[in-house]
Amino acid sequence: MSKSIALLLALVFLTDSCIIVIKSVWAVPEDSWTQMTPMHEARGRLGVAVVNGKIYAIGGDIGSVGGLVENYKLIGTSAVVSTNEEYDPATDTWVFKSSMPTPRKNFGIAVYQNNIYCIGGEIRNGSTMSYTGVNEVYDPATDTWETKTPMPTHRRFLTANVVNGKIYLIGALDNNSQNQVYDPSTDSWTTKTPPPYEITSCASAVVDNKIYFIGTRTNSSGLWTGAFVQIYNPVNDTWSTGGYSPTYGVSATAGVTSGVSAPKRIYFLDETGNYVYDPANDSWTVGASMPTARGYVGVTVVNDTLYAVGGVILPASGFGEMSPSAVNEQYTPIGYIPEFPTFLILPLFMIATLMTVAATVAAIKKKTFRPTSKRARPY
Repeated sequence: MSKSIALLLALVFLTDSCIIVIKSVWAVPEDSWTQMTPMHEARGRLGVAVVNGKIYAIGGDIGSVGGLVENYKLIGTSAVVSTNEEYDPATDTWVFKSSMPTPRKNFGIAVYQNNIYCIGGEIRNGSTMSYTGVNEVYDPATDTWETKTPMPTHRRFLTANVVNGKIYLIGALDNNSQNQVYDPSTDSWTTKTPPPYEITSCASAVVDNKIYFIGTRTNSSGLWTGAFVQIYNPVNDTWSTGGYSPTYGVSATAGVTSGVSAPKRIYFLDETGNYVYDPANDSWTVGASMPTARGYVGVTVVNDTLYAVGGVILPASGFGEMSPSAVNEQYTPIGYIPEFPTFLILPLFMIATLMTVAATVAAIKKKTFRPTSKRARPY
């Protein structure tokens, strides 16, 4: 029986070794980018969200968006759209879906109970630009839109995050970074404590029910004097600050990994780099930059893999017209370990079980039918 146990342990070890080998073969190099199929329509300043493993790229600007020139006037054209495209990472394909009722850009986007909420943003009427508080909800299951109670303050450049069933609309570079909260269950709004310092990007992420932003301090002339992390705790409506940030993040957006297949980190992406923040110890590292340098991309996460969709490409000088992009790039995070392919578990288990049974039966037969020898007794 001891031999049977030894055989069983050996087979278990062999099975585990096979799994480890398969995992290593299955793995994708961490901190690396892969070019995927681009969107049908090039867009910047769009909103992206994930429902049931599929990515939805909504709204944005298809014009040659204006940059700053010498006299600090905007140049170029702006053309907001209501386009809604669905991307399936499993097949690397895009399809058009029902368009958002109100064409806009720079709006907050969040998912609650498999519905996508698109709130606020910037709208255009010819050459006239204005802000909106419109609140429109998309249901991917029925491919339909519904209008809800609008946000009390019309804003753009804001972020939307869900914590405990409520959507927090925080930010707006040009509107004192207000904090307004929408409750989908009652279709109502409340106002909470605003951030103590200006939020300088459309990038935010939720980790352990706290919302993280990049913020800055300014001097008496209104000039930024340093960037750092601001942290909002919705449970007690309080703000705190983290350490120094390597980026002001004006054109940054963010995605967060869950800690399942990759360590729990916030990735701030913009045209200058990939800045990785660890909320546990308030520290920063730098990851591989996007192959296609661009700002105002749509960033989202599927199974701890990041997707950077669309955005605007800056001119080489940093000033001038910024062209919209349809690029779709996939990022494998630092420390990424892919989930073991489930379709291999059953075959491996069955093989190991059959081999164990066969070895055990053989050992029992050998013990049962072992010939015995008798010594002749002296008379």
